[in-house]
Amino acid sequence: MINKKQVELKGPSLTVKWALASSFFIFVVFTIFAVITYQRTVSLMASREQANAKTTMTDTVARLAQADQELSTSSVVTYLFNSVDEVTDNSNDQTVYGIDGLYSELGQEDLNLTIFNLSEDPIFQTQAATQDFAGTDVKEADITTISNETGLLSVEPIRSVTTNQVVGYAQIFYSLSSFYEIRERLLLTLVVLEIISLILSSFLGFLLSSYFLKPLKVLRNTMEIIRNDPESDARMPEIKTNDELADISENFNEMLDRMKLYIESQKQFVEDVSHELRTPVAVIEGHLSMLNRWGKDDPEILHESILASLQEISRMKTLVQEMLDLSRAQQSEILYKNETSKAKEVIYQVYNNFKILYPEFTFTLDDDLHEEVDVKIYRNHFEQLIIIILDNAVKYSTNRKEVHISISRNSNAFELAIQDFGEGITEEDLKKIFNRFYRVDKARARTKGGNGLGLSIAKQLVENYKGTISVDSSVGHGTIFRITLPLVVK
Repeated sequence: MINKKQVELKGPSLTVKWALASSFFIFVVFTIFAVITYQRTVSLMASREQANAKTTMTDTVARLAQADQELSTSSVVTYLFNSVDEVTDNSNDQTVYGIDGLYSELGQEDLNLTIFNLSEDPIFQTQAATQDFAGTDVKEADITTISNETGLLSVEPIRSVTTNQVVGYAQIFYSLSSFYEIRERLLLTLVVLEIISLILSSFLGFLLSSYFLKPLKVLRNTMEIIRNDPESDARMPEIKTNDELADISENFNEMLDRMKLYIESQKQFVEDVSHELRTPVAVIEGHLSMLNRWGKDDPEILHESILASLQEISRMKTLVQEMLDLSRAQQSEILYKNETSKAKEVIYQVYNNFKILYPEFTFTLDDDLHEEVDVKIYRNHFEQLIIIILDNAVKYSTNRKEVHISISRNSNAFELAIQDFGEGITEEDLKKIFNRFYRVDKARARTKGGNGLGLSIAKQLVENYKGTISVDSSVGHGTIFRITLPLVVK
């Protein structure tokens, strides 16, 4: 179980940083959106107000242009309001009459239409407030401030369509107070929405980051536990999200298991070496003590003690080398996982070497491979594996000095079988022969120089390269080892 102890951080947690980053990103995006929306809305509203003012001016000038002499108040009223709109009713093909569209335009509260005669005196206006004449030149609808009020001011002379003479002037002032009020409300609304979005995004960002980063917090706490107690069994819980965090959790647990295996291997190495070296060291110490007391004066005792000591030293060297081989075998999965070797080439090489080393033995090779195949194992380790099995076959042979070797392939696997016709192994011993320092017959094994590490090394090598090794034996009839190793798929 993982300890719930919280680890003190040196700075803001990743959750807070993620929440702040996501909030800042959303804030920037929403700000850009709000600015664009505000500008576009204000621009469209201003364009529409200008278009309305221009339309009103056009309609007014068109009607007053019917006069053939200078405009007066009565003529202005006559030409502006003495008309109606005709609308056709399609249901019964009758003509009905509606209110003149210009009436509604001139009736707007924000619109002030003033008609001036040629003397620049106002003769008609739609609002009570009187405005000064802005000049005889044509003015488009531009934003102007009059009497502390901002609006659109436009001026246009009125030419008679009959005489083409100027009969008066039309001046329109369209107040933008409502426009500015709407604009301020829009700006206030966007600011409020942005503040709300910032708060909500911060809250949601914190919740989401807490949820998604929870495995990282557990990983951090687990690492802290392992740092304080390297031998702890703390592990990451299973994450079922099937994403990168799940992969990290799985790889982290695998790494911890492997590290623990290495630590245990080192401890086991030290314990095993100290245990196994105790006997030869004691033997050498006994002989030296005897020589020191009285044996050095006896040539026969001196010679015997020196031979025994040299024999024990040789055994110590062999033991240390085998322990180093076992340690390297445990690391082969990491150091040589991509290495390959030629199966037939290695098998034939070791086969021929053993024929030369042991001429009294009959070695038989049954080759069912029609062509060379590549095996997923480092060449030196492949040779070492075969040598270990063949060496045991030779050591434990009795009267029938024969060793059979067969090689074949099955699907994507290389198969190797090595059979001897020696002592055999009991069913009880078969369960333990791959344990380190285990000897079937300890007395005989010591006389033959065995330390009980060879099969441990072989098993470790095979398993590290994703292969299998098994053994069948019959006491008094011999033993057969079967090994499978993955092939390189071409």
